Amino acid sequence: MATISPASDFAPATTRVAAPASTRDLRLDFYRGIAMFIILVAHISDNPWANWIPARFGFSDATEIFVFCSGMASAIAFGGAFLKKGWVMGSARTLFRIWQVYWAHIGLFFFTAMCMAALDLSGWFERSYVDALNLQHFFDDPVPQIVGLFTLTYVPNYFDILPMYLVVLAMMPLMMGLKQLGFWAMALASVLIWAVAQTGTLALPAEPWSERQWFFNPFGWQLLFFTGFAFMRGWIPAPPVSKVLIWAAILFVVLSAPFGSWKVFLWVEAWNPAVADDIRATWPLTGEFRDKTEFGLLRYMHFLSLAYLGWVVAGDKGARLLPTGDGTAAQLWQQALNIIVKVGQQSLAVFVFSMAVARLLGVLLDIWGRDPLPVLFVNLIGFILITGVAYTAAWFKSHPWKSRK
Repeated sequence: MATISPASDFAPATTRVAAPASTRDLRLDFYRGIAMFIILVAHISDNPWANWIPARFGFSDATEIFVFCSGMASAIAFGGAFLKKGWVMGSARTLFRIWQVYWAHIGLFFFTAMCMAALDLSGWFERSYVDALNLQHFFDDPVPQIVGLFTLTYVPNYFDILPMYLVVLAMMPLMMGLKQLGFWAMALASVLIWAVAQTGTLALPAEPWSERQWFFNPFGWQLLFFTGFAFMRGWIPAPPVSKVLIWAAILFVVLSAPFGSWKVFLWVEAWNPAVADDIRATWPLTGEFRDKTEFGLLRYMHFLSLAYLGWVVAGDKGARLLPTGDGTAAQLWQQALNIIVKVGQQSLAVFVFSMAVARLLGVLLDIWGRDPLPVLFVNLIGFILITGVAYTAAWFKSHPWKSRK
């Protein structure tokens, strides 16, 4: 039985929970790395491989993996700062991360906008890549849009994940302050904020010329982030490995697929149109619960089911992810595992780069076509590039220019 000592967080533990993590977890980096590869595939324009990502088969997708794992990673990176240095220094550590993510968002926008403008100016293409990314408003009237970009009142569709992450990070000092009253205070605040967000009251404007809102409402998505945070800090006990829970998770994932995936629904319709009509009749009821903007309840349940299954498959501390034996297959898996984990460890650098390069990879598909061979080639190029970025970022972070004894 593992318990948290009274010194391990703001308040002594009174329930049986896992000890808070102080180092990275193999499972965290593995699944975060998988999410980075999926996000790249999803953002290459008109990529046939995107028809087979998790989003096509259920309510949740790689965004949930990214946010949940970011919460877990933040528990390691920032939770310790709050514990060891106090609330003020912990908040300062969080503010520094916000500063980094903010400029990553600004840099990503301007680099991508420049690339799209350069493609249009080249005269090589009949289509407008600026219009394809819905950036014509920015180029037609840049003065107010630059102000909106820096104040986050102008958030183009393609650039909406990092702003959501920024606001969620900004909520961390509040949540950690409430944690001093008890975990119940923090949890209640997170649930209440999420519930209010479901009404649309906390929607944030995304552009001045329309009523469009942020595609990812941070006040809804913070629930998932702080769920991951609480699990990693040990405030929520790890679920038991139970056949009942395993089958319940499997059944929810399978039975909810027609309601959460248009792709699966088409298969159901081809199999039995009457059943498809019954499912379609329930969509007005399930629509708000699976909503991606406010992070609907069914998305939360679907992801927790998948996360539980992934946790069971990985085994204790990720033991089942490790290769067994010394054969060729084991060596190949070890090499693949090393790459996936490295990508997961450098997720911010990889994410920003993948969002920028995905548009350019989509241009290659426009030129070469979308037959299986060029699609395979372009996606593999993307995988190689983000892997290179991960290893390069890790090399720079190691400060190799510093002398070592």
